[in-house]
Amino acid sequence: MSNAQKITVEVLVNRDIRTAWDSFTSPQAITQWNFASADWRCPKAENNLRVGGQFNYRMESKDGSMGFDFSGKYTEIRHLERIKYSLGDEREVVIEFHSENTKTKVIETFVAEAASSYEQQKGGWQAILDNYKKYVEGKA
Repeated sequence: MSNAQKITVEVLVNRDIRTAWDSFTSPQAITQWNFASADWRCPKAENNLRVGGQFNYRMESKDGSMGFDFSGKYTEIRHLERIKYSLGDEREVVIEFHSENTKTKVIETFVAEAASSYEQQKGGWQAILDNYKKYVEGKA
């Protein structure tokens, strides 16, 4: 995996780091933003946020024609700073949270998969992160 291509996506959220973190890790919040387009949804999210803990997010099309479980196992948690996990195929994902005054930069880096193009993967993950930003900034 060391020579595998990595992809990075990021957003600057107009919220403090605690709100950004909580919205990224709360199962209730995850179901509100964890999809790439308006014709998809995330009806269920389970999250055991601890080293060795696992997560499972159900992602499916609203018409029910497609769906999959996105799951992994946490390998590092630094509260309000960093989350690292491995996916079922052992690809690694790192999410970093950086406080910038009243805003938070969220940077997500992941190892690309072979089945989809770089552009497709970057676009899909960026769309999900953009949905996350919209959700967090819409919170009162």
